[in-house]
Amino acid sequence: MIEVYKFGGASSKDAEGIRNIGHILSLRPEVQLLIVVSAIGKTTNALEELVNAYVDRKENTQDILDVIKLYHENIIHDLFEDASHPIYDDVANAFVEIEWILEEEPYDTYDYLYDQIVSVGELVSSKIVSHYLNSSGFSNKWADARSYIQTDNTYRRGKVDWEKTSDRIREQLLPVLADQYIVTQGFIGGTSENFSTTLGREGSDYSAAIFATGLGAQAVTIWKDVPGVLNADPKLFANTKKYEELSYREAIEMTYYGATVIHPKTIKPLQNHQIPLYVKPFTSPEESGTCITNTDVKVTEPAVIIKNDQILISLTTKDLSFITEEHISTIYKSFADVAIKMNVVQVSATSLSGCIDSDQRTFSSLIKRLEQGFGVKYNEGLQLITMRHYDRELLNEFTKGRTIMLEQSSRVTAQVVLK
Repeated sequence: MIEVYKFGGASSKDAEGIRNIGHILSLRPEVQLLIVVSAIGKTTNALEELVNAYVDRKENTQDILDVIKLYHENIIHDLFEDASHPIYDDVANAFVEIEWILEEEPYDTYDYLYDQIVSVGELVSSKIVSHYLNSSGFSNKWADARSYIQTDNTYRRGKVDWEKTSDRIREQLLPVLADQYIVTQGFIGGTSENFSTTLGREGSDYSAAIFATGLGAQAVTIWKDVPGVLNADPKLFANTKKYEELSYREAIEMTYYGATVIHPKTIKPLQNHQIPLYVKPFTSPEESGTCITNTDVKVTEPAVIIKNDQILISLTTKDLSFITEEHISTIYKSFADVAIKMNVVQVSATSLSGCIDSDQRTFSSLIKRLEQGFGVKYNEGLQLITMRHYDRELLNEFTKGRTIMLEQSSRVTAQVVLK
């Protein structure tokens, strides 16, 4: 039986978390496992800060990198008492790749530089996990995901070449699993020119699905710091409830609207191959978690998804004529060209409004494009509440005393943009 386990940054944020990965593997020794590892803790956030400082030519880039390196060094010291262990050189060499980039002026595009630097977080974390597991009796091969997940050159949102990727995974990784585990990275891929790409923020879940389909795995398990898929973020709500089962369709809908427990692109390839997805608690691996399959179970508990730091853009034609299909096509192309997804869209006779996540680097580029053909107004710092299987009274509680900037609902889903 072949399965794929994915461990997120919260699962491996310290030495104790990495030791717990070994404990989880020991519970099912009969399973042939490919293990996908995210960057440790908040390393991706820190590396993003490093990229921004480097591109903006700030003087603190080396200081930011030193903090990241120290964080990993402390974990290594806790796991490996022998200072001559190969992990020390492995990790140091990985960070040297970043230092080489920082020595040069940032002439390449932001997205390209982002992928070359941020991808190192996954390389380092997976090396640490691989070495630790080998030292603890869990024989494994470290595999560079960039050699298997092949993408185009669309940096920060690489598009997967499924045929080439599946062939490489099946031909090169499947034979290895007969004898040992495989430890690899989430979030990253590689181009035909051997440049690093990333699959989109929080894309490690997607990586697990890609490897699972290539291997013909029987299941994928995502190990999280929550009991399973909950009806709301436990950091924001006290009385959350866990879904025991969800259909692929329901999970796709929830992730599309911004539920962060699973990456949006994860579900579809698993659905296509009828591979069950389990979301289970890292600290209580014996618990059932949530099972996502081709079930017809009905969801009765409203799912509340909150996205902060939203921008509401309102567009009008410059001559105040009607918004036509041609205008809508032009608007959507502008969003697509800068890879910005609209979380809510509403069209009236003379305007189109869209709510998006705040990203100042891409937002300024979007506005320049839109202003060429439209009148543009926008409001920042807003909150978007999406409620699946909504309860009107509950929705009214969220909006009470607040300014509603935009609201729309269907039979199943309600969305409100609030100031």
